[in-house]
Amino acid sequence: MELADIALLTGPEGRRLLASLPPYDERAALALGEQLRRAGHSADLVAAALTQGRLRTRAALRWGSVGTDLLPRLLLTPDGAEQATRPTVAALRAQRYQRIGVGATVADLGCGVGIDALALAAAGLLVEAYEQDALTAWVALANAGATGRGQQISVTTADVTSLPRATWTRFDAAFADPARRRNGRRLMQPESWSPPLSWVLDLPMENLGVKVAPGLDHDRVPAETEFAVVSDGGAVVEAALYRGALRDLGVTRSAMLLPAGASVSDADLPADPPPVNPVGQYLHEPDGAVIRAGLVAAVVDAVNGWLIDPRIAYISSGHNVASPFLSSYQVIDVLPFALKRLRAYLRAEDVGHVVIKKRGSAIDVDELHRSLRLDRSAREHRTLVLTRIGDDPIVVVCRPMKRAA
Repeated sequence: MELADIALLTGPEGRRLLASLPPYDERAALALGEQLRRAGHSADLVAAALTQGRLRTRAALRWGSVGTDLLPRLLLTPDGAEQATRPTVAALRAQRYQRIGVGATVADLGCGVGIDALALAAAGLLVEAYEQDALTAWVALANAGATGRGQQISVTTADVTSLPRATWTRFDAAFADPARRRNGRRLMQPESWSPPLSWVLDLPMENLGVKVAPGLDHDRVPAETEFAVVSDGGAVVEAALYRGALRDLGVTRSAMLLPAGASVSDADLPADPPPVNPVGQYLHEPDGAVIRAGLVAAVVDAVNGWLIDPRIAYISSGHNVASPFLSSYQVIDVLPFALKRLRAYLRAEDVGHVVIKKRGSAIDVDELHRSLRLDRSAREHRTLVLTRIGDDPIVVVCRPMKRAA
């Protein structure tokens, strides 16, 4: 994708062509391209439009139904299709920035294709976005115009770390999304991000948000800052640090679950550590956002349950619980882990299909699945949870319960 492609796609003919395209199908792409060229469209425009169709399809797989209205108006880059903030998460973040006040100015540092800038503008804020890559900056600007936000969003091509520090003093708030990949590889150290995390945290403004890796060490979270983790549809999709008015009052760690909108924070933590007992009638797996935020104990307390091991994030209870923070299973058996014994047990129970989950176990799930030699004609389905109690490996044989909304 090049700057010339953006010019083609944002012109009247390009917009009409994009709007007329059917859902992208790799198998039909060649034939469709030939059909469009015969209809009089230039080869360059057809190639650019089909590329956008492919990228939109890729983004739709990540975003789900929430992108249905927005995607047809967006241009994307390959990185944007894979890494741009989900619209639901961007809207959730924009709610924090609304606390500053309608008409406040926000610097969006590393805006990508502009999803966060669009959400901030929709919340009534004025956004000055910065993007180091010129092509991506033009895409963000095109997206602002296509969604009717061109008056609220400006886009500047710049390396933000090269700008004078005084640049940032005129803003009411900032949001930064450092690049955490280089040459397709994930960068694990925050100081290798672009811009580095320390540079972002040193910005001269009280109201600051910065997207970080969900696995960020809690020791790296500055005092008076909230570490907020978000999951969507059961998958952890983002973590961010917030300070100033963007931080929830008194909160240093939080987890938010979408689409339910359920949240938990360290304000919900009990005074004492959670109890530890053997596996009961039900086993519960906390949502990944709860685990990453270090809030398992709060959920244990909320459901009147217990941990099966103080180092393992599995909760148990003697009763079924309905919690959006948990995936729950009815326990059928608890066995010491031994391959031959497990294989014989499954055969005796007529189990031909299993889902294997693990936490605190070094066993290779795929290899175990092959080693079980299941009889596919057997009628029973089970979930096998591999974990440990102390140093002893166990397998919990269970069946899933319906997850609470």
